[in-house]
Amino acid sequence: MKQAVNAWALADNGDKPVRFAAAETVRWLEWAVRSYQSFVFGLALIFFGAVIAITGRISRPIGHLMALSGISYLAQGWIIGSSGFSSANQIPTLLGIGLIPVWTVWLLIAALRIKTAALPETTSDATT
Repeated sequence: MKQAVNAWALADNGDKPVRFAAAETVRWLEWAVRSYQSFVFGLALIFFGAVIAITGRISRPIGHLMALSGISYLAQGWIIGSSGFSSANQIPTLLGIGLIPVWTVWLLIAALRIKTAALPETTSDATT
């Protein structure tokens, strides 16, 4: 984006409309890719959180927080896709960024507390 804007600023008067259109296109592509990334990340968090909440092998509230974080990323994707980088995206962004460390640390603590099943000792009759 910076290079496209610099090219527009340094262009001759005849080239300015073309350079501006190129910079605008780059910005729209940036919005589209960021919107898509937020949607996909949000869906992944929702599905992963649902699996954790349904199975109950780990504390269910972790799954609920993950799903809530995913919903905030879906909202981010929707807002960016419809209005670009705007101040309307502030609350979903802060909610998503704030929830991720909470459930991540909680998930780490839960994973460290799970006792691993002891693997049975295997004996081999064949010796070399």
